[in-house]
Amino acid sequence: MIVAGEASGDAHSAKLVDALKEALGADVSFFGSAGPKMRAAGVRPVIEADSLSIMGLLEVARALPMFWSVMRKLKKAAIVERPDVAVLVDFPEFNLKLARFLKKRRIPVVYYIAPQVWAWREYRVNALKRFADLLLTILPFEKTWFEERGLTHVEYVGSPLAREVAATKDRVHFAVEHGLDPEKSIIALLPGSRHKEIVRILPVLLETAELLASRDTSMQFVIPLASEKNLHDAERFLSGFGLPITLVVGETYNALNAADAAAVTSGTATLEAGMIGTPMAVVYKTSSLNYKLFVPMISVEHYGLINLIAGDRIVKEIMQDELLPETLADEIERLLDPDVNREVRAKLEEATEKLGNGGASKRAAEAILGVIRRQTSR
Repeated sequence: MIVAGEASGDAHSAKLVDALKEALGADVSFFGSAGPKMRAAGVRPVIEADSLSIMGLLEVARALPMFWSVMRKLKKAAIVERPDVAVLVDFPEFNLKLARFLKKRRIPVVYYIAPQVWAWREYRVNALKRFADLLLTILPFEKTWFEERGLTHVEYVGSPLAREVAATKDRVHFAVEHGLDPEKSIIALLPGSRHKEIVRILPVLLETAELLASRDTSMQFVIPLASEKNLHDAERFLSGFGLPITLVVGETYNALNAADAAAVTSGTATLEAGMIGTPMAVVYKTSSLNYKLFVPMISVEHYGLINLIAGDRIVKEIMQDELLPETLADEIERLLDPDVNREVRAKLEEATEKLGNGGASKRAAEAILGVIRRQTSR
């Protein structure tokens, strides 16, 4: 059984399924909560996870009936199927509750991609102690952090993105294909993959582009989007927008590789941009209520994953009320200075080297097989 609820979890799970298939051969089947990449990898969906990625207390509260229905279906499937192991991927609001149920039914639980309890809501460590037979971490500092808090069943497998984030087109190829001039500045604007992120963040990014273009008419802007669904959201805001903006779908890595600088919504994308080496500003904005409720729970110095990995504020973070077109435009201009650009690229390379040499999915698969073997040998 494998359960994911967000786009990044779907991508990491699909790679894990491939690694488990390679290790086990044909004699393995998968079911659970699956996004499009997991379904393509052969996971039978009890639940299609495409619509489960919701952020914000109010938004989650409105969706509670849907989540209760999803939980019931997955619990029933677990009882009927009796999987050899349940792999719960990130998505802690949901998966920690499911872990409790599975543990009571004596189904081994592997939690892959540890919840970021080191950032906020540290009390969740207790649930991981009680309900997870094995915790697989993907960030280099996490294993020690969890062990210091009493977890003995922790393995660091490395980031599933390490050595796997790479552009397939160089700057010139990408620019020419999309009607851009590779000799002029290219700015990538990443508004996030969730509907609410795009609604709140994209308008500020567009105003920033207008301001930058008023300062330098040669600047070019590209918005890479994860899916066609995101494209529909973005096109609503671009309707009637006077400044030329290039929209691309499914080419985030190529767009970042071609960009001189970027504004990147906080999340996995900051890590991906860091691996590609794109100087960036990390941005985020949510509702005022969500922000006031969440901020007191946060216990880390940095929001951006790339800064957390570096252990230093190597890229600027512009959050909530500070996220203004003038502030962001000034930072993008600073990043376009050749000396600053080179310095930031060097720091990004140094930070991402900490993530290892790849092979995380294979190591995670081997650890999961170890849980199955121990279970069957009892």
